[in-house]
Amino acid sequence: MSTPITCFKAYDIRGELNSQLNEEVAYRIGFAFAEELSAKTVVVGGDVRLTSHPLKLALSAGLIDGGATVTDIGMAGTEEIYFATKHLGVDGGIEVTASHNPINYNGMKLVKAGSVPISGDTGLNAIKERAEQLDDAYVADRLEFYAKSAKIDADAFYAGKAHIATDILAESGQYHRHANMDAYASHILSYVDINNFTPLKIVTNAGNGAAGAALDALEKRLLEKDVPIEFVKVHHNPDGTFPNGIPNPLLPENRADTANAVIEHGADFGIAWDGDFDRCFLFDADGNFIEGYYIVGLLAQAFLDKDSDNKIIYDPRVYWNTEDIIENAGGTAIKCKTGHAFIKERMRKEDAIYGGEMSAHHYFRDFAYCDSGMIPWLLVAELLCTKQKSLASLVEERIAAFPSSGEINSKLQDADAALQRVLDKYQPLAEVIDETDGIGLEFGTWRFNLRKSNTEPVIRLNVESKGDIPLMEAKTEELLALIRAE
Repeated sequence: MSTPITCFKAYDIRGELNSQLNEEVAYRIGFAFAEELSAKTVVVGGDVRLTSHPLKLALSAGLIDGGATVTDIGMAGTEEIYFATKHLGVDGGIEVTASHNPINYNGMKLVKAGSVPISGDTGLNAIKERAEQLDDAYVADRLEFYAKSAKIDADAFYAGKAHIATDILAESGQYHRHANMDAYASHILSYVDINNFTPLKIVTNAGNGAAGAALDALEKRLLEKDVPIEFVKVHHNPDGTFPNGIPNPLLPENRADTANAVIEHGADFGIAWDGDFDRCFLFDADGNFIEGYYIVGLLAQAFLDKDSDNKIIYDPRVYWNTEDIIENAGGTAIKCKTGHAFIKERMRKEDAIYGGEMSAHHYFRDFAYCDSGMIPWLLVAELLCTKQKSLASLVEERIAAFPSSGEINSKLQDADAALQRVLDKYQPLAEVIDETDGIGLEFGTWRFNLRKSNTEPVIRLNVESKGDIPLMEAKTEELLALIRAE
């Protein structure tokens, strides 16, 4: 290929439409994936973005020509691909998604057999090299063969019009569609005991993404079993134009619709998902957003309440609350470098039942050690019922005991110099120095973690204290002043 493919990142594929990612690139990725992994069976799915379907079909054409038989589960969230890859016993899985990225982007998340993640060092770079080396004339000829017309029009692709014909894919004998939602829904509900549920009203905000269909499948099962949960659905129907904005509840400006609906309907709590729903975000009955850090503690508690002889993995940005819960419940606390590939690898090594990150990624041993945005809210709902407490009451004590700043990003001209300024002042005074990820320093009643971005001149700061909000706030201001003193 005369032009390098630039949409490969450290852990996934993500790029601007047409300029970095189009049907030709998707075909190349599919072909290279099948060859590099010697994959004979691959499951594919796509989120609701208009370009996800055309990209998925071009990807499928490449997989077929690379020697694989493709199972297409249709519109799906990333976790549905994780589940299907293991459940169907195939050699790999690919979800076409840009998650919460801007509307002019798309991408892919790739896994091997057993839903083992593929990152740069474990196959992603090799797939990129194979994709780039594929002969241009061969790619053009194969795309023309699979296309409805010989002309691949960029504007039509951007509007979501697929050029690859599904009937031609099917004629190969290596492409078929498969409805996997029933098996997925059954597995998700296996994480809770439905007999524990008392009446609940829950606001759900799918953000017009892929979560709506999965929730409907779960709701159907719950109704069949007379589980007393009432759902109030906001922005529920899938819509690739995202009329209510790109679903990214991590941004404060995107939380109002969920919070307002919780208050308006007198709900017990609220849930909002990102586009491919591998993350979920929770709101209490007053519409207050609950930081992901404290949800990690809640989920650790949920698992340890059922069996204290379990290992819990957590990320090193903020962890005093998580460690306190795990230790008091008799579990084993294991700190791990931030990032899904690191968390999943460590969970497999330790056979940990659960892993959580403050960024709202939650990983489960029986879910192929992968992250899910549906399992967490079910576990929290069950916990509210068994404890007979509100979500606010479950977390407010923990927030008071271990207040945190949340992650604060600082974009700088020289991130290395800023990091050195902080280390020069604080490291000599630290009682504990933790280098699991970035630099973490402890000072008895407070601590902080500082991490540099791998892709931009940004430093990410997290500060927490032991029961002292003014101290946490003062140290946060002090550190930010030093970091930003350029």
